[in-house]
Amino acid sequence: MKKLLLIAAVMLFTANVFAQKQAIFPFQGGQQPMLDFFKTNFQPSADVKNQSASGLVILKFTVDPKGAVKKIVVYYADDVILAQNAATLLQQTDKKWIIPSDEKLHDFILTVNIGFQQPLNAANSKKFMAFYTKRSPLVTHNQIPMESATMLPTVTLTYDPAA
Repeated sequence: MKKLLLIAAVMLFTANVFAQKQAIFPFQGGQQPMLDFFKTNFQPSADVKNQSASGLVILKFTVDPKGAVKKIVVYYADDVILAQNAATLLQQTDKKWIIPSDEKLHDFILTVNIGFQQPLNAANSKKFMAFYTKRSPLVTHNQIPMESATMLPTVTLTYDPAA
């Protein structure tokens, strides 16, 4: 009976260790290095700056065991120019992702909020209002299966539209 209890305790402890082993943050270094990477490497395109564009982008991407970004899908974007900037930035994270060792591919969902630094002057406010009224959101019209995707924390990026 004691042996059975000992074996059960060891198995529970081992299962707990394996569960924690897979719970590490999927970006090399953790959450803060991921957020820092995105903020440091964000270079808004001329279109984004000229239009004082601001909005939300939701991306799903697939990572292989080597950490390479294999496929990027836009689930939602307030405008195509925002989606292009977010996808370009995400491609720069190639080889920086960590997936569970027992998986061949893993899907992640990343929300990127792109905005400009406050305060805006009158000219940039007009540009933003023009952008906002003519923006063309990208939306998915198909179902989005999410049972095996990992939702990452929102990345908030800001830029100076006058720079």
